[in-house]
Amino acid sequence: MKTWFKKLAATCAIVAFAQSAMLPAVHAAETAQTTAPATTDADPALWVVKDKDTTIYLFGTVHVLKPGLGWFDEAVKTAFDKSDELMLEIVMPEDQAAMAKEMMPLAIDQSGKTLSSRLDAEQLKAYQAALASLGIAPAQFDMFEPWFPAITLSVLPLTKLGYDPEQGVEKLLTSSAKKAGKPVAGLETLSQQLGFFDALPENQQISFLNSVVKDLDKLGPQLDKMVAQWAKGDPGALAVTMNESLAATPELAKTLLWDRNARWADQLKARMDQPGTVFVAVGAGHLAGEKSVQDYLKARGLVAKRVKY
Repeated sequence: MKTWFKKLAATCAIVAFAQSAMLPAVHAAETAQTTAPATTDADPALWVVKDKDTTIYLFGTVHVLKPGLGWFDEAVKTAFDKSDELMLEIVMPEDQAAMAKEMMPLAIDQSGKTLSSRLDAEQLKAYQAALASLGIAPAQFDMFEPWFPAITLSVLPLTKLGYDPEQGVEKLLTSSAKKAGKPVAGLETLSQQLGFFDALPENQQISFLNSVVKDLDKLGPQLDKMVAQWAKGDPGALAVTMNESLAATPELAKTLLWDRNARWADQLKARMDQPGTVFVAVGAGHLAGEKSVQDYLKARGLVAKRVKY
């Protein structure tokens, strides 16, 4: 089902870069031209962890958004302005060529095995139909491991529905930090995040691809629901939406959520030893539900309190 996409949309910043890392022919795929609507107010959840000389704000992001959603104001903007530095999942790559250079060696199957040869006849037919619906020739992805077209296909339909990686939360936070002269750091590197997918066993990568293909027409409505819950500041509802199928994919949950949350909690605990104020922005899924970053911080003696608007 859509469990792969729900976790991907709310946990991995790499989705915002998938489109810009695609091959030139894929860049030519038609995308919708949309006009930004009037700004709609959004009040996403924000938490704070404090001691006598250190403050860390925790803000959950959505990596792709439609234009016109006003979230960078009120408590979020106040916390950001107070902060000395910005910390993201990964530092946003500015040079697309450099990003592609880092991504392609992992994405391309170095053994020469084609993607089409990994799929059975029924899977291949559905996959090729999905590509055709987006105006993409199957040959464009045949050299890649399954995880790469799966991520790319997770993004392309969304651009036709008005979602724009350039409108993603991290993009605005990064540009605002640079304008204000705030340092920007990453909890992970691009290679590390790509490595989470590259290290998945082949059967899980194929399952990922097949699930995206199967639910291609449902990705937009699913993300609409998640964005609405995020905008209302309802991490509980977001957790239910995103995690309702966790039991069916415990390996994925461990890799993309829980292990990373624990590592980040360790990094944030270490950061509390240094004075200053840090604005930490990570996928909203990491700050929702059981085994969230807040849960792991609590186990390490740090209490994250919800900031009131």
